[in-house]
Amino acid sequence: MSKPDQELITECLGGQTQAFGDLVLRYQNRLFNTLISVLGSVEDARDVAQEAFVQAFQKLHLFRGQSAFYSWLFRIALNSAVSLKRKRHRVPVSIEACREESGIEPTDRHPETRPEHALETNETQDAVRAALGELAEEQRTVLVLKEMENLSYEEIAEIVGCPIGTVRSRIHRARSELRDRLQDILQEPDA
Repeated sequence: MSKPDQELITECLGGQTQAFGDLVLRYQNRLFNTLISVLGSVEDARDVAQEAFVQAFQKLHLFRGQSAFYSWLFRIALNSAVSLKRKRHRVPVSIEACREESGIEPTDRHPETRPEHALETNETQDAVRAALGELAEEQRTVLVLKEMENLSYEEIAEIVGCPIGTVRSRIHRARSELRDRLQDILQEPDA
């Protein structure tokens, strides 16, 4: 049975640094996958996740346990992501280039369905991914945390460092913008 986060943190602070390795194993995939959605790049997500774990290890003595360890870790990762973007001053690129860079390709999860389903699914996923990529970073981040990570408004507010009302507002605006951008795709075809 795996140990609770706080017990692993206490062990690590007590000199058993291998306990931090257990925390890394527990959260590395979740953090990496969320960062891909936030950053839109596998390489950037890998770099930021690695940097976040290094910083978390170095600052573990500052963790007060007032929030979940993952929330604290993700806040560190988000700060690293912002720093990375500032350093690179990246210019926007085409959706196709983003897909090539991120290495993420839509997949058909229901191959037993009608033949055109895969094409429709891919088109929808591409459209959603493109629309998500066009959102302002602060809107995209909170929406990914809410919809893909299933975090509470309180956890998101803590991670992004703003009031809950601001988080709710950003999520509402992000959903509204996505809905507007995807209106043609989301409409059911005439029967």
